[in-house]
Amino acid sequence: MSGIFAAPKWLRDLGFSSWLLVGVAAALIGLIWLLSLTETIVMPVITAGIIASVASPLVDWLHRRRIPRAVGAVLVFLLIVAVGAAVGLIIFTGIASQADSLSERLREGASEIESAARSLGVKAHTAAHANAGADSSVSDAFQALTHGLVGGIDKLASLAVFLSFTALSLFFMLKDMPTIGGFVERHLGIPVPLAHSMLGRVAGSLRGYFLGVTIVSVWSSVIVGAGALLLGVPLAGTIAVVTFVGGFVPYLGAWTAGAFAVLIALGAEGPETALALSVVVLLANGVLQQLVQPIAYGAALNLHPLVVLIATIAGGCLFGIVGLVLAATLLSAAVKIAADIRAAEADEPPQGGTAEPSPA
Repeated sequence: MSGIFAAPKWLRDLGFSSWLLVGVAAALIGLIWLLSLTETIVMPVITAGIIASVASPLVDWLHRRRIPRAVGAVLVFLLIVAVGAAVGLIIFTGIASQADSLSERLREGASEIESAARSLGVKAHTAAHANAGADSSVSDAFQALTHGLVGGIDKLASLAVFLSFTALSLFFMLKDMPTIGGFVERHLGIPVPLAHSMLGRVAGSLRGYFLGVTIVSVWSSVIVGAGALLLGVPLAGTIAVVTFVGGFVPYLGAWTAGAFAVLIALGAEGPETALALSVVVLLANGVLQQLVQPIAYGAALNLHPLVVLIATIAGGCLFGIVGLVLAATLLSAAVKIAADIRAAEADEPPQGGTAEPSPA
């Protein structure tokens, strides 16, 4: 009688799979909770790991030229610090030197929006209220951007801790990357050759991703910066640098930098110039970027753009900025690792020895 009332096989398989999904979801929730509690040290280590994965081939190249690895790590570390400091100096010096004029231009941009809203039939008090809110938000944003670090000791201390932990972790990862990689490979609980292949795939995906991001960011910054220069928009160089840096934050960064450029154009040159620059930004981050992305990302990630978009958004929702950067990269590495495993299994002879060829 028990066989009559037994659940069908498909239902048992569905229940088993459902419990597996529940376990994975619980582990993911626990991981997110743990990371939120330890983000003070976890975030710098993850950031340093990403940078080290991309920059370690340069240390290896110096080591092959008989430069001690510690010396090579110091040289590469100083190069990374110099590049970061130069980019930050260009951005903040350009913005801070024009802080008052930028605030005034953006107020003028808010007034232009108010006038346009009135011409479209919006009530005067509604447009004025929106203008006042925009004006206040713009002023607060620029005050926070240009003077916030001076007045916000807590934020300055948090930034100093983050940069200190990141720098310390980065140096040791650059110097001891082979040792760290070997330790991880031996303790993953899988055969060392397979672990070595997996870590190599992850590192390769990271390097390819950032190479692609750099190419796309340079492309967008050149187009937007040249458009701003030709249209006579102030701070064209700063706009180009902000666009370049924003390109390293998937999807959100480039459009945020574009909005910044359009607002400056609106306040400085009026709605016609702002509209023209918005078209340039739209082309740079949309149509023209699609000509470069397949070349930049195709060989590195080997994923459909829609898959990259979904993975990036999901990673950002779960893990913030780190998820935005790593989601598509890790997914690409997982796809390549799965393909490697299937290829290895296909090449293995069946258990029990190699089959003898059948007689003719």
